[in-house]
Formats: sequence, structure tokens, C-alpha cells
Amino acid sequence: MLPIHHMIPGGPRPVAPFSHAVEADGWVFVTGQMPTDPNAPDAPLPEGVAAQTARVMENLKLVLAGVGLGLEHVTMARVYLTEFERDYAAMNETYRDFFIPGRLPARTCIGVTGLAVGALVEIDLIARRP
Repeated sequence: MLPIHHMIPGGPRPVAPFSHAVEADGWVFVTGQMPTDPNAPDAPLPEGVAAQTARVMENLKLVLAGVGLGLEHVTMARVYLTEFERDYAAMNETYRDFFIPGRLPARTCIGVTGLAVGALVEIDLIARRP
């Protein structure tokens, strides 16, 4: 079976050539989202990593909802931070609030030298259909 390539109407404007999500065998791979506002994609990014993490998570929820899923279906997350030492704790505090306690996905967090649109954080996900 060929993968299904999803572009979510009203979803975040892509900052590169990609699909919002690609689905294969019930697995849904969600492209890393940036802290841009889907309703005002050219607006300045939110100030600080906590606000950017919240915006990224809302964008991820939007993409997941577009394929009929939610954060409860996420099995794995990857977080990318441009200022790892400075922003790790604040990002974790915000990130944690989006999940049911005790039901966090597996996760990797990586420090990087830069992200698209000058973002401080980017997060991608792997979800599984029930």
C-alpha cells in the first residue's frame, strides 16, 4: 500500500517542501512544526521558548486533528532546541502540560545550531491510529 500524503486545510504554512503528515500502515509521521501562527504566518514569532513551544504544540494538534487523531495517539516526539542549555527546562514545563500525566510519548531532545524561520524550538511526532 502506498503512503498517504496529508496537507491539512488551514494548517500551518509549510516553510519547506513537505507534507504536513505522511501515513503508512496506521503510522502517522508528522513533520516538525514551527512556532508560526497558521492565521498570520508572516507575523513575528512568539517571544521566548515557552511561548514558542506552546505555539508548536498547538500547530501539531492542528495537524493531528486534520487526520482524525490527537496527542493521545502520539508514540514518539523529537524536540529540537537552538539554545539547549538555556531553554531545556522551560520547554519541558510547557511541553509536559499538553499530555495526560503518566501518558507521555517516548522522546528525544536535540540541541541544534539553527532552525527554519529563526525558531527556538521545533517538534515532530510519530502517531499510531487505534
